[in-house]
Amino acid sequence: MPNPTQALAKELEREAVSTRRLLERVPADRLDWQPHPKAMTLGQLAFHLANIPGNISRLASLDGFDASTANFNPADPPNAQALLPALETSLADARIFLGGLDEEASAAPWRLSAGEREVFTVPRLEVVRTLMLNHWYHHRGQLCVYLRFLDVPVPAVYGRSADENPFVEAA
Repeated sequence: MPNPTQALAKELEREAVSTRRLLERVPADRLDWQPHPKAMTLGQLAFHLANIPGNISRLASLDGFDASTANFNPADPPNAQALLPALETSLADARIFLGGLDEEASAAPWRLSAGEREVFTVPRLEVVRTLMLNHWYHHRGQLCVYLRFLDVPVPAVYGRSADENPFVEAA
């Protein structure tokens, strides 16, 4: 039976397939589109999605993070062609991080604060589960909705979508 770190590394690999398929469909001419003034643009969301595994790996390698020092303004990708290379770099960074986690480092406390105020302290492995993977899935779901609004065929992620059904043979 794989240890928890190995299980999360395998999950990262499985889930990267769907993330890659979504990013491949981001229309290059619509990166500045946003569904609401408070929402990220399509480009910002896609670039954020591509970079989550690596960014969170870098944070999780520390003993904690002070959110009051962070810039949470989402970056714009230089172009749509930058999305897949960003994802591949991000995944490579996450693989290195996960591959270096031993049992002691996985269980070590990791603290999120906002200045002097503690937001939470959890085992480092929980940071991977929550801030890396669950956060990734959340934004991947958002990207599915953005693509649907733009009438871009949405790939199957878990099961079928209105545009793809992996349970039937292609005609």
